[in-house]
Amino acid sequence: MTQPLMPMATAVWLVDNTGLTFKQIAAFCGLHELEVQGVADGTIGANMVGQDPTMNGQLEPAELKRCEADPKAALQIKHHDVEARARTKGPRYTPVSKRQDKPDAIAWLVRNHPELSDLQISRLVGTTKPTISAIRDRSHWNSTNIRAQDPVGLGLCRQSELDEVVKAASARRAKLLEKGEIKEPEIIVEVEMAPELPPLKEKTKRVADDEPTAESVFGKS
Repeated sequence: MTQPLMPMATAVWLVDNTGLTFKQIAAFCGLHELEVQGVADGTIGANMVGQDPTMNGQLEPAELKRCEADPKAALQIKHHDVEARARTKGPRYTPVSKRQDKPDAIAWLVRNHPELSDLQISRLVGTTKPTISAIRDRSHWNSTNIRAQDPVGLGLCRQSELDEVVKAASARRAKLLEKGEIKEPEIIVEVEMAPELPPLKEKTKRVADDEPTAESVFGKS
């Protein structure tokens, strides 16, 4: 299915100006419902200017009203040679305002999805392998300020894209485990030992030595 130009900006406008359901908006814009929920909550696209699809000819006003009246109806985009195009694969463009969030997103992916390869992370958030390696081994120049954050919440990728790449990575890992090419990491449980007590001092004086004798009572004669 083709999607409108500037799908996230279109979703922002539809959330703010229509009575469509999140499911309808997500399907029309090619987004995940959680992303549309994030738009409504203000966690995604908070500073983005909404794009009215009826003004640029991508959606008929009558079509919008039809779907507002029927929550189960799906919006049909108006096809044009320029306005509606399917998304093509290629280098991901990240707005300048979002580029500073990439290290946080990489840290989150490395921590929560260790099954992902550097190539998968690179394609998902639009970064480079050296940057990922630097964050993995904590040699990144800004390591002290990196805070792991979900890339979907940061707007660097879609939930559907993240789910897809995690599913593919998990399937690949399962095959490698089955073939014996990799092994599950050993879990080492450290048991805290009780501190060693100092040895008890032995009594050097026998009990018999403490008992009184006739000489100690009456004195020597």
